[in-house]
Amino acid sequence: MADSDGPKFDPSGVDQWADEGTFEVTRERIVEYAKATNDPIERHLAGDIAPPVFAIVPVFDSMIPAALSVAPVELIPKLVHGEQDFRFHRPIRPGDKLVSKSKPIGYEGLPNGTRGTVYIECRAEDGELVNEQYVTFFFRKFDAGEKVGKLGPGHAFDESLRANAPAAKVVQHVDDDQTYRYSPAAGDPMPIHLDEEMAKMSGLPGIIAHGLCTMAFTSWAVLTELGDSRTERLKRLAVRFANPVLPGQDITTRIWRANQDGGETTYAYETTVGEDVVVKDGLAVLAD
Repeated sequence: MADSDGPKFDPSGVDQWADEGTFEVTRERIVEYAKATNDPIERHLAGDIAPPVFAIVPVFDSMIPAALSVAPVELIPKLVHGEQDFRFHRPIRPGDKLVSKSKPIGYEGLPNGTRGTVYIECRAEDGELVNEQYVTFFFRKFDAGEKVGKLGPGHAFDESLRANAPAAKVVQHVDDDQTYRYSPAAGDPMPIHLDEEMAKMSGLPGIIAHGLCTMAFTSWAVLTELGDSRTERLKRLAVRFANPVLPGQDITTRIWRANQDGGETTYAYETTVGEDVVVKDGLAVLAD
């Protein structure tokens, strides 16, 4: 249970929209992000169309105030990214002027920490819905002592799929300088990705890769292996971050075909470092 004298979550912020954020997409920023995630897709590297996980960049400044409207700021050192769920209505392109708004939809205290979900809408200036996101944060070793509202939609891995061979297997290398390139490209300055001492003080083994950087690696693995490198085909991408990835490690993503329905094919995947699962409950939906 929560410490009655310690920091407390504020349930009054649940379902309350934070202030809107605006972002103008440039070709240069798209190129920087693609390079920072080792993306091999030519249109991403040329800045003609944004990589899928770039969608986090325009919403970052609206997402954080929404999270902190319920979570006490003192817990930021305990914060890690728990899950991410993107729903893509159309890709982001250079010249887009995007407006995003965020609201916390709920949180749940658990014995090993508290998870809370922020829902985000990202729209073009004319109101066109570009993407929706469910961002689940996890505050390590802090139990809020209650459950309020709801969390993001599920995307659990179907264990029966393991009876079949994966549709694709991709091995990728996380560079030693990956976090230093990703941080400015994404606009994410969290010190656990940049400062060895701060990371260790937070209970981590050292600097860890950004979860969304790892997710970006898995997104281009899905697109290059199963989506003809066509970003427009990706309709949903969701993961749960299970363990940290360290700079210099190799990651292996195995992707299984789950089902086909209504002109879309759903794939389930997981990513490992050696025998350790680092991304679990991965889900990708591609238009046929």
